[in-house]
Amino acid sequence: MIGRMLERVVAACDGASKGNPGPAGWAWVVAEDDETPSRWEAGPLGRATNNIAELTALEKLLAATDPDVPIEIRMDSQYAMKAVTTWLPGWKRNGWRTAAGKPVANQELVVRIDELLTGREVEFRYVPAHQVDGDRLNDFADRAASQAAVVQEPAGSDLGSPEPPPAPDVVPAARRTAAKRPGKSAGSGKPGGGRAGSGSSRTIKAKFPGRCVCGRPYAAGEPIAKNDQGWGHPDCRTAAAGTA
Repeated sequence: MIGRMLERVVAACDGASKGNPGPAGWAWVVAEDDETPSRWEAGPLGRATNNIAELTALEKLLAATDPDVPIEIRMDSQYAMKAVTTWLPGWKRNGWRTAAGKPVANQELVVRIDELLTGREVEFRYVPAHQVDGDRLNDFADRAASQAAVVQEPAGSDLGSPEPPPAPDVVPAARRTAAKRPGKSAGSGKPGGGRAGSGSSRTIKAKFPGRCVCGRPYAAGEPIAKNDQGWGHPDCRTAAAGTA
């Protein structure tokens, strides 16, 4: 168990799905007092949705930490947080049915999380994803989950794994060259334009909120980049371009 002899644990968890549904992974990270990542774990899920990956990450974190020690959990998934903090009581009262009378999605995971939350002190904290100088722990968990989704291999501090690498942000040179049009450079396309923009390494700030091809939203002002399937998170660009 993690967290023994501590007064409080600070952690983050995240899930990733490359395609939603697509190759998916989960990750959690626990920090020292100075918020330096100290222990972490990540794992593959095969083909799954982003929501399943997010809930799995939370379930794995709760299972790996000492229930007797208060914990702060940082997440960038509004769905996973609301599922276990806002919607869950009503679902239970309704016999695991939504207000519309439909079966609760991902019920098995939600029930397991509910069991792990029972009797323990947990503070959920929402942190926006993919922010410049954003939350350090969320960024670590995001990178670890993304790597697990791509390589479909477990990783973690107990396995002696190195820190997860930065998410891919630049399309390989060969793809940039292939994306060029006669008389135009790969970076000459306008936002929301044709194929030329999909090969560019350029990022811009979103004027309006939207949803990435990975299924996660982005807010106005967040950095976004052109995928073959539209605009979205810079770290989803290579994966999206490779599946087009």
